[in-house]
Amino acid sequence: MQYRQLGPTGLKISALSFGAWVTFGKQIGDPVAKQLLNAAYDAGINFFDNAEAYADGRAEVVMGAILKQAGWRRSSYLVSSKVFFGSDGDKPNETGLSRKHVVEACEAALRRLQVDYLDLYLCHRPDPETPVLETARAMHDLIVQGKVLYWGTSEWEAPQLRAAFDACSRHNLHPPVVEQPQYNLFHRVRVERELAPLFESPGLGTTIWSPLASGLLTGKYNQGVPAGSRLNFPGLEWLRDQLTGTAAEARIAAVRKLGKIANEAGVSLPILALAWCLKNPRVSTVILGASKVEQLRENLGAIDAAEKLTPEVMKAIDAVSAPVAD
Repeated sequence: MQYRQLGPTGLKISALSFGAWVTFGKQIGDPVAKQLLNAAYDAGINFFDNAEAYADGRAEVVMGAILKQAGWRRSSYLVSSKVFFGSDGDKPNETGLSRKHVVEACEAALRRLQVDYLDLYLCHRPDPETPVLETARAMHDLIVQGKVLYWGTSEWEAPQLRAAFDACSRHNLHPPVVEQPQYNLFHRVRVERELAPLFESPGLGTTIWSPLASGLLTGKYNQGVPAGSRLNFPGLEWLRDQLTGTAAEARIAAVRKLGKIANEAGVSLPILALAWCLKNPRVSTVILGASKVEQLRENLGAIDAAEKLTPEVMKAIDAVSAPVAD
């Protein structure tokens, strides 16, 4: 496993990490979750991503029970939670980024994950109804209290991040140090262009999600949605439409071409897509979302495969993917 610096911090994070979205507490059972977490940890993965909204908090309960049972040294792994969508209610103050919800959601995440502190605590989305200073001060106070070590954001636009940095600078608060954007061959603009200046100053790490474009870059949707796919799960109709609708036809055609490039490079298509993400020096870690141990172990091969992505291969990949990327 390779370890990278998380943005402007001294924190070392594994280049590949493991996330619980749509798997823990929903798509897979607890025994499989345990196998996945142990396989990831044994392979050198030290970052486990979670959020209050994943399976309405159940994903954190499942992960917390496994972490407790595993008995790993707390210093040997990083765990995160994200706040915004809420977990067990929809009353006025049970969602968003108000001081009340940020603090209460942190306490709830600590209980579910059975840990004394969160290594990373991210604002899952921007909240237009809450002043950014209020959110930043709440995060700062949680850090001072030792309940959070670093805070950051997820799917924030550059102007929103600049506003957060400015507020923290003016009031001498701990600033955000990490952003969690979607990043893959078909979703590139925010990381490669919009956020680029922030990587230089004041500095920003990235924990990217959906590196396989929710499975599109595995090639399994080239002929439609197979039986047993997570796209058939209730509540994910929006994702099914996004990946298999008329608008996706150009991308599916690109996936077929990328498959040929992968074959010529001597790697599988998923490994090609993951290795491509790893080649970006702005990527601190690539979050994997495997639902089977065999799938996770295969994806771990992206570390070594990155060496096979020569400048010529990268150029061929861009020629196919860039025209249909956003």
